[in-house]
Amino acid sequence: MERAIVKGNVAPGFEGVREAFEKNLSNGYDTGAACAAYWKGEKVVDIWGGKKALESEEPWEENTVVIMYSTTKGMAATAMAVAHSQGLFDYDEPVSEYWPEFAQKGKEAITIRQLLGHQAGLAAINEDLTTDIIGDLDALSDILVRQTPEWIPGDRSGYHAISLGWYEGELIRRVDPKNRTIGQFFADEVAKPCGAEFYIGLPDDFDQKRIARVYLSKPTSFTSFIRSWPLKVVLSMLNPYSLFVRTFNNPKLPAFTNVDSPIFWPLELPSMNGIGEARGVAKIYSDLATGGKKLGLKPNTMTELIKAPVPPRKGTYDLVLKREISFSLGYFRPFPGFPFGLNGKAFGAPGAGGSFGFADPDLELGYAWAPNKMGFQLFPDPREVAYRKAVYDSIQRLS
Repeated sequence: MERAIVKGNVAPGFEGVREAFEKNLSNGYDTGAACAAYWKGEKVVDIWGGKKALESEEPWEENTVVIMYSTTKGMAATAMAVAHSQGLFDYDEPVSEYWPEFAQKGKEAITIRQLLGHQAGLAAINEDLTTDIIGDLDALSDILVRQTPEWIPGDRSGYHAISLGWYEGELIRRVDPKNRTIGQFFADEVAKPCGAEFYIGLPDDFDQKRIARVYLSKPTSFTSFIRSWPLKVVLSMLNPYSLFVRTFNNPKLPAFTNVDSPIFWPLELPSMNGIGEARGVAKIYSDLATGGKKLGLKPNTMTELIKAPVPPRKGTYDLVLKREISFSLGYFRPFPGFPFGLNGKAFGAPGAGGSFGFADPDLELGYAWAPNKMGFQLFPDPREVAYRKAVYDSIQRLS
């Protein structure tokens, strides 16, 4: 086995992260990836390695960016937190307070907290979406307000895998005095003050040669695939009318990886097509983990982010992903099937294929990992778990 070259740096005491990263690259578990961590505001891990694409020998460089799918949700949630801190909305007010047209077809009383907690019943969109519609925010808004909840809002949760970001985006447009899109708001109010490179909607003049291209790894057998996903989800995948399929299959794509294309890169899909550097995501979560000073977050917003989630009235079993899950304010929160963080205050978002970023306020830690070889597990990805464990082991030894 040829030893992989890992570039970048780790602080003294964090060598184990580099070792885990090198091991996964050397044995082929990773093709190309980057990992970053900031502890108490200081960078302790910033490494990358491998190549940008499966069919290329072009190396993953320091400034390589990659699509992170639903890890984008954490960045969109951070934009929402900044807007909340600026007094632009209240989490417990109805969405319709700021977006009057939303108040139809059973959506009148849905609060922003319920929407961001995947409790609104709006996981699936029942009108076909095209790239033209996605690029026309007024047309998209018209479709969103015509949706009818799949369940009584607040009773259940169902992963709003794609739709959530568009609802967030329209809310930002409505409450922002400058009427910015969520991508523009994020760039100005989140990425810029944190010095982070991450985009919700890639700029037209972006150097596309910097983008690593993702691809799906394949399970060794159908049995191994089934074991990686809840059986009820596998059965839902086979039913074209299931809530799972209707949630994930609009816009209709030949494969999930098709979102990683020049057609979709400039569009704003705030739930799934954010592109950037792992260190950029880690920087943003680092600020959140240390009080949100760069983002200008007020204490009441920070309190909201770290306090226990408000669960659905009828339990945390997710109607889309068919498992117990915990969400709050647009972020994932730790739960038995996906433990992360030290003492339950952590918040973040994993993405399809394995990417993950989160803040752990208990340790003042911001962390992110992003690959271009997409794993087929739901979450967590065992590659990412190895890096995260190495980070926590290092902190434990140094504390």
